Amino acid sequence: MSTVLLWLRNDLRLHDQSALHAACGLGAQHLLPVVCLPDVRQTTPWGFARIGPHRRAWVASTIQNLLQPLLDKRSQLLILNQPAAAALPTLARAVGASTIVCEKIAAPEEQAEVQALRAAGLQVHTVWHGSLLHPDQLPWPVQQLPRVFTPFRQAVEQAELQPAAPLAPPSTLPPWPASVPAHDLHGQAEALAAFAGAPPRADARSAFPYLQGGLHGGEAAALAHLAQYLARSLPHSYKRTRNGLMGLDYSSKWSPWLATGALSPRQALAQLRQFEAEHGASDGSYWLWFELLWRDYFRFLHLQHGRALYRARGLGAARATPHDDERFAAWCAGQTGQPLVDAAMRELAATGYLSNRLRQVAASYLIHDLACDWRAGAAWFKSQLLDYDAYSNQGNWLYIAGRGTDPQGGRRFDPVKQAATYDPDGSYQRLWGTA
Repeated sequence: MSTVLLWLRNDLRLHDQSALHAACGLGAQHLLPVVCLPDVRQTTPWGFARIGPHRRAWVASTIQNLLQPLLDKRSQLLILNQPAAAALPTLARAVGASTIVCEKIAAPEEQAEVQALRAAGLQVHTVWHGSLLHPDQLPWPVQQLPRVFTPFRQAVEQAELQPAAPLAPPSTLPPWPASVPAHDLHGQAEALAAFAGAPPRADARSAFPYLQGGLHGGEAAALAHLAQYLARSLPHSYKRTRNGLMGLDYSSKWSPWLATGALSPRQALAQLRQFEAEHGASDGSYWLWFELLWRDYFRFLHLQHGRALYRARGLGAARATPHDDERFAAWCAGQTGQPLVDAAMRELAATGYLSNRLRQVAASYLIHDLACDWRAGAAWFKSQLLDYDAYSNQGNWLYIAGRGTDPQGGRRFDPVKQAATYDPDGSYQRLWGTA
């Protein structure tokens, strides 16, 4: 085996990079790291772009900031402006490779990409490394995953399960093959810039003002953000502030880097545990572990149910899924007439970010008050959120819609009551022009 392709997906980092270690462990003479840019022209069934400007800018920043770390390891990153199913078989033939190593992603579209590559005659080794715990660590086979999160969490904690220690980056990497086609190398910077598009205008109101200060995509910024969050002892206040609506520090803001894989969840937890060892554990630091376990649960739920999570009925019995295009368009534009919901949707459109509390409120309003298809809302969040994560996005929308794992059969959040509780003086609604 002379050349192995390392196809980077949602794991754009060198620390705790199991796929990278697996690729190096195959003993190939050459290693070719490659990333395939999504097609920005694709639209959803509801007529809007599948990947919007904020997410494009964040992913592009992440890719750009992976170039130098690879150069430091005497390697490079090949950026292809084509879908993987079309680009990688052609590339493999050009460099004499038959093997691809990549992250395993248990979502239908991502699984279809791997199946297409295998159908093209390539050997694809997939590596699971997007969660804290490995599926093999669980107290039961993943197909017997508890239907509800709480029993899952309790079993994990009673068994005192802990993730493996994060892997250090390899000290060196096998060199690039000399046979990389020149046309693939030409115009990489231009392709990435075209994918990113014009930088979205900075909005000083944003709770996550990305591409400003230290809030850039990529591994270095992720680890720096994690370090400063811990250095300021913010885990201790996390449970108390996590339902905030404005500002950077009410929540950890780890999610944008976790979503692209620039930050490994095992690395985040390892440093959180070190923080607890030095400064003491608290309700707040425990709640960060709690949220990371929710993130794991949604991943294992995909391993258990796969494509069923993307049906209109989800995991429930078949039932009507109403939809109204005009009401949905008003929701997307922040023009429903409901002040808190409209403020939230305006923040999302302007910044690509939204607090977890408001994601729940907005989703609930679309489903339960406007009687629109939950899948349309999930697709809108997928397009708009710079921290979009397939597992958590799908899992949370199913939960609110009562078509997933919620034991209460869905959650309706009264936006008036939510505003009175979390925005009692209307400051958030005034900030986004709806009060």
